[in-house]
Amino acid sequence: MTTHDATSPQRPDPWELPDVSDLVIGVLGGTGDQGRGLAYRLARAGQRVVVGSRAADRAAAVAEEIGHGVEGADNAECARRSDVVIVAVPWEGHARTLSSLTAELAGKLVVDCVNPLGFDKRGAYAIVPEEGSAAEQAQALLPDSRVTAAFHHLSAVLLKDPELERIDTDVMVLGESREDCATVQAIAQLIPGMRGVFAGRLRNAHQVEALVANLISVNRRYRAHAGIRLTDI
Repeated sequence: MTTHDATSPQRPDPWELPDVSDLVIGVLGGTGDQGRGLAYRLARAGQRVVVGSRAADRAAAVAEEIGHGVEGADNAECARRSDVVIVAVPWEGHARTLSSLTAELAGKLVVDCVNPLGFDKRGAYAIVPEEGSAAEQAQALLPDSRVTAAFHHLSAVLLKDPELERIDTDVMVLGESREDCATVQAIAQLIPGMRGVFAGRLRNAHQVEALVANLISVNRRYRAHAGIRLTDI
C-alpha cells in the first residue's frame, strides 16, 4: 500500500487556471472564417481582441462587422498590440506570414491553430510538414516566441453563429510550458461550453492537427459540425 507523507508536495489542481481577463488577444487571419469566429466568441465573452490581416482596411471592416469592441489592424500591428496571438491563417500562407513577423512576435505567447490539410477527390487528408507539424514549424520560425497549439477542432459555422450560446467541446492544448498551456486553456474556457485540456508537448501536435481530416469526413457523412469531447476528466 502506498502512503503519503503529510509534508510531501501536493500535485496542483489541473483545473486551477489563471485569470486572463486583462490579456489582449490578437488573431492573425482574423478575416477568415475560423479567425473571425474565434475573435467573435472571445470578444463576446468580454475579452479585448484585435483582428489582423495583410490589409489594415480589410481588418478594420471585419472588426466593425464582428462588433463587441473588436479592433482591426495589419498583421504586424496586431502582433505588436497583443499579449497572446492566435495564428489562424491558411496553411498555404503559414510560413510566409510567421517569417515576416519574427520581431513583432518575439516574447509573445503564440497559439497556432493551423491544420496542414490537402484535398483531392477522396476527401481531406493530413499533410506532414518538414518540421513535423504546423505548430513545430511555427516554433522553428519564431525562436523568440512561446508557441503553443490549440483550437484545431472548432467549427467556424458554430463559432460565428450568434444564436448559439454554448459550444460544448474540448480544446486540446499542447506546448512546452505548462504555464503557457494553462493560459491558453483559460482563454478557451472564456467561451461557454468549452474546456481547455492539456494534451502534451508540441512534438505531439501533428496527430491533433491531422484529426481535423477525420472530423471533416464525420461532418460530411452526418451533416454535422462535430468537435471533440474527452471522457473521464
